[in-house]
Amino acid sequence: MKLKSKHYYIRKSHRYLGLILGVQFLFWTIGGLYFSWNDIDDVHGDHLRKEKKHFSASMPMVSPQVVLEQLNAKAQVDSVHSIQLIDIIRTPAYQVRYFTAETAHAANGAGEHGGGHTSNLKVQLANAETGSFIPALTEKQAVEVAKSQVKDPIKIVKVEYLTEVELHHEYREKPLPAWAITFSQPDNCTVYVSAELGTFQAIRHNQWRVFDFLWMLHTMDYQGRDNFGNLLLKAFSIFGLFTILSGFVLYFVSSPTVRKSGKRTLKAN
Repeated sequence: MKLKSKHYYIRKSHRYLGLILGVQFLFWTIGGLYFSWNDIDDVHGDHLRKEKKHFSASMPMVSPQVVLEQLNAKAQVDSVHSIQLIDIIRTPAYQVRYFTAETAHAANGAGEHGGGHTSNLKVQLANAETGSFIPALTEKQAVEVAKSQVKDPIKIVKVEYLTEVELHHEYREKPLPAWAITFSQPDNCTVYVSAELGTFQAIRHNQWRVFDFLWMLHTMDYQGRDNFGNLLLKAFSIFGLFTILSGFVLYFVSSPTVRKSGKRTLKAN
């Protein structure tokens, strides 16, 4: 039985590695081309949004302390995470994020075990002019917030109230509950508004969705999209390196020039 040469096994391994990895290399190349040829600000939907307006410095406002005192009487605030002045349909409002004694204890416990504590945050909205509390946004209010964010919105196609989303959802890793308001134009966009925070969170449109799909193929994270440390990507990266190295080796062992040079060296010796 004739033994096969090492050239045969190198060619065989290179061929099958190339076949297995070729499709993924194609995805990486297509994704890279799309990423480099598209403005990331357009992907984020900045071109679809109206210019942000600001409140006048002379606007009458109550002190945030007034809101905190009312909130403390209601919820026994342990600590304040942040107080932010926001716009809710041209109404100035305080967005107060805080911990109660119970949630602060839960947050500290999570921190001891390496977990985050933002999920334990509570939120209260209050009218910045009067100090009165504002409840979570209704559907009608959320639609108005969405319209105030988008240039020339045309026809609302659908409104959804989201309390949970899957890992691959286009609104992943964003505050919940949220209202999702979809417009037929511009660009079949969906505006996401946090019900409790009272603010715009994200805009998703066709260009972003193509980007997100190609990004999924690029990272090979077919659920959350953004995990660059997943095993599949690591494995394909290693196999890709083997494929490239085997190609170099195959060139040198099969090149007539290299073989002739090797024979000359042997004769000289």
